[in-house]
Amino acid sequence: MTCSIIGLGTAQAPEVVSQEDALALSTDVICETDKQKRLLRTLFRKSGVSSRRTVIPYELGYHWHKSDSESNESGTGGDGPTTAQRMSLYKKHATPLALASATAAIHDAAVLPGDITHLVTVSCTGFAAPGVDIDLIQLLGMPSTTQRVHVGYMGCHGAINGMRTVQGLTAADPNACVLMCCVELCSLHFRMRWDLDGVVGNALFADGSGSIIAAGANWETKHPHSASICKIEATGACLIEDTNDEMSWHIGDHGFQMRLTSGVPDCIKTYLRSWICQWLNSQGLKIEDIQRWIVHPGGPRILDAVEEALHLQATHTQVSREVLNDLGNMSSATVLFVMERNQSQRCEGPAVVLAFGPGVMAEAALLRY
Repeated sequence: MTCSIIGLGTAQAPEVVSQEDALALSTDVICETDKQKRLLRTLFRKSGVSSRRTVIPYELGYHWHKSDSESNESGTGGDGPTTAQRMSLYKKHATPLALASATAAIHDAAVLPGDITHLVTVSCTGFAAPGVDIDLIQLLGMPSTTQRVHVGYMGCHGAINGMRTVQGLTAADPNACVLMCCVELCSLHFRMRWDLDGVVGNALFADGSGSIIAAGANWETKHPHSASICKIEATGACLIEDTNDEMSWHIGDHGFQMRLTSGVPDCIKTYLRSWICQWLNSQGLKIEDIQRWIVHPGGPRILDAVEEALHLQATHTQVSREVLNDLGNMSSATVLFVMERNQSQRCEGPAVVLAFGPGVMAEAALLRY
């Protein structure tokens, strides 16, 4: 059973950091040798990112390093704030960003907060209870009877897991009006020590929030003023074998630790096409039928791998690359920014949302415009 997306909104974090400033910070804080500095410059240059948005000023990283160095007996610096301290920052900054994107989506859908029956929140960069979900209900003035689901710690494909949840909720209750809100504060997990697979995050990740309003079949009948942007027709997932060590996301004592190896693009190139073809075939479609590809920009090499595996043209991932260049990788929220920018393309028909997360797990959603 399909459901309709009737509103979409995004919100950018308030602080802007250029890639040059981010490179200087990372070099000053984590590099101990000239070789590391050269590798880091190459990593940042090939990241596909020119600027990013964060909830905290990037200069705070220097303060973290200085404070750690002063408290470290060896004088070589440490790992930065504890996870508890970083979670305190998450609790402070996540709600305002989530509130901004949720408000934009509600306005876009032309609904009232009191119309919302269900709330789905998505985040992998922080934990708090009561947290963003309770804050949204109270600050937006949603009914106290609003039913909640939290999609937590899923990674960059979390929005697709959220869409699957939305589809299930509207199938169970065709009268449902669902707010889904993704909010990610990746900057809070800035790496303070050298680790080649870990410092990739310093070059890519950013903060942002994206939200949608989705409605069940009966809602659309009763509210003809609600214009559908697209319908969620199906979702799919595929765990790529023997890839557990290629991408991971663990909670450490000093923030969450991302591991992203250079082998991920090769995994995508090798295994993605066969699964996508099988999944689309189950929906009566072929790759050639897809009118637009809304691909999570995990990095330039991941986008290159998707293009190669699916035999796509550069135009198919152009918007994804633009979002990566302008805003960085905002984890689960990013595909909603890509969806928003894609709305200017007046094409009808099927579209695929595609993202990858720890596992390596590929997730996809089939939309119909």
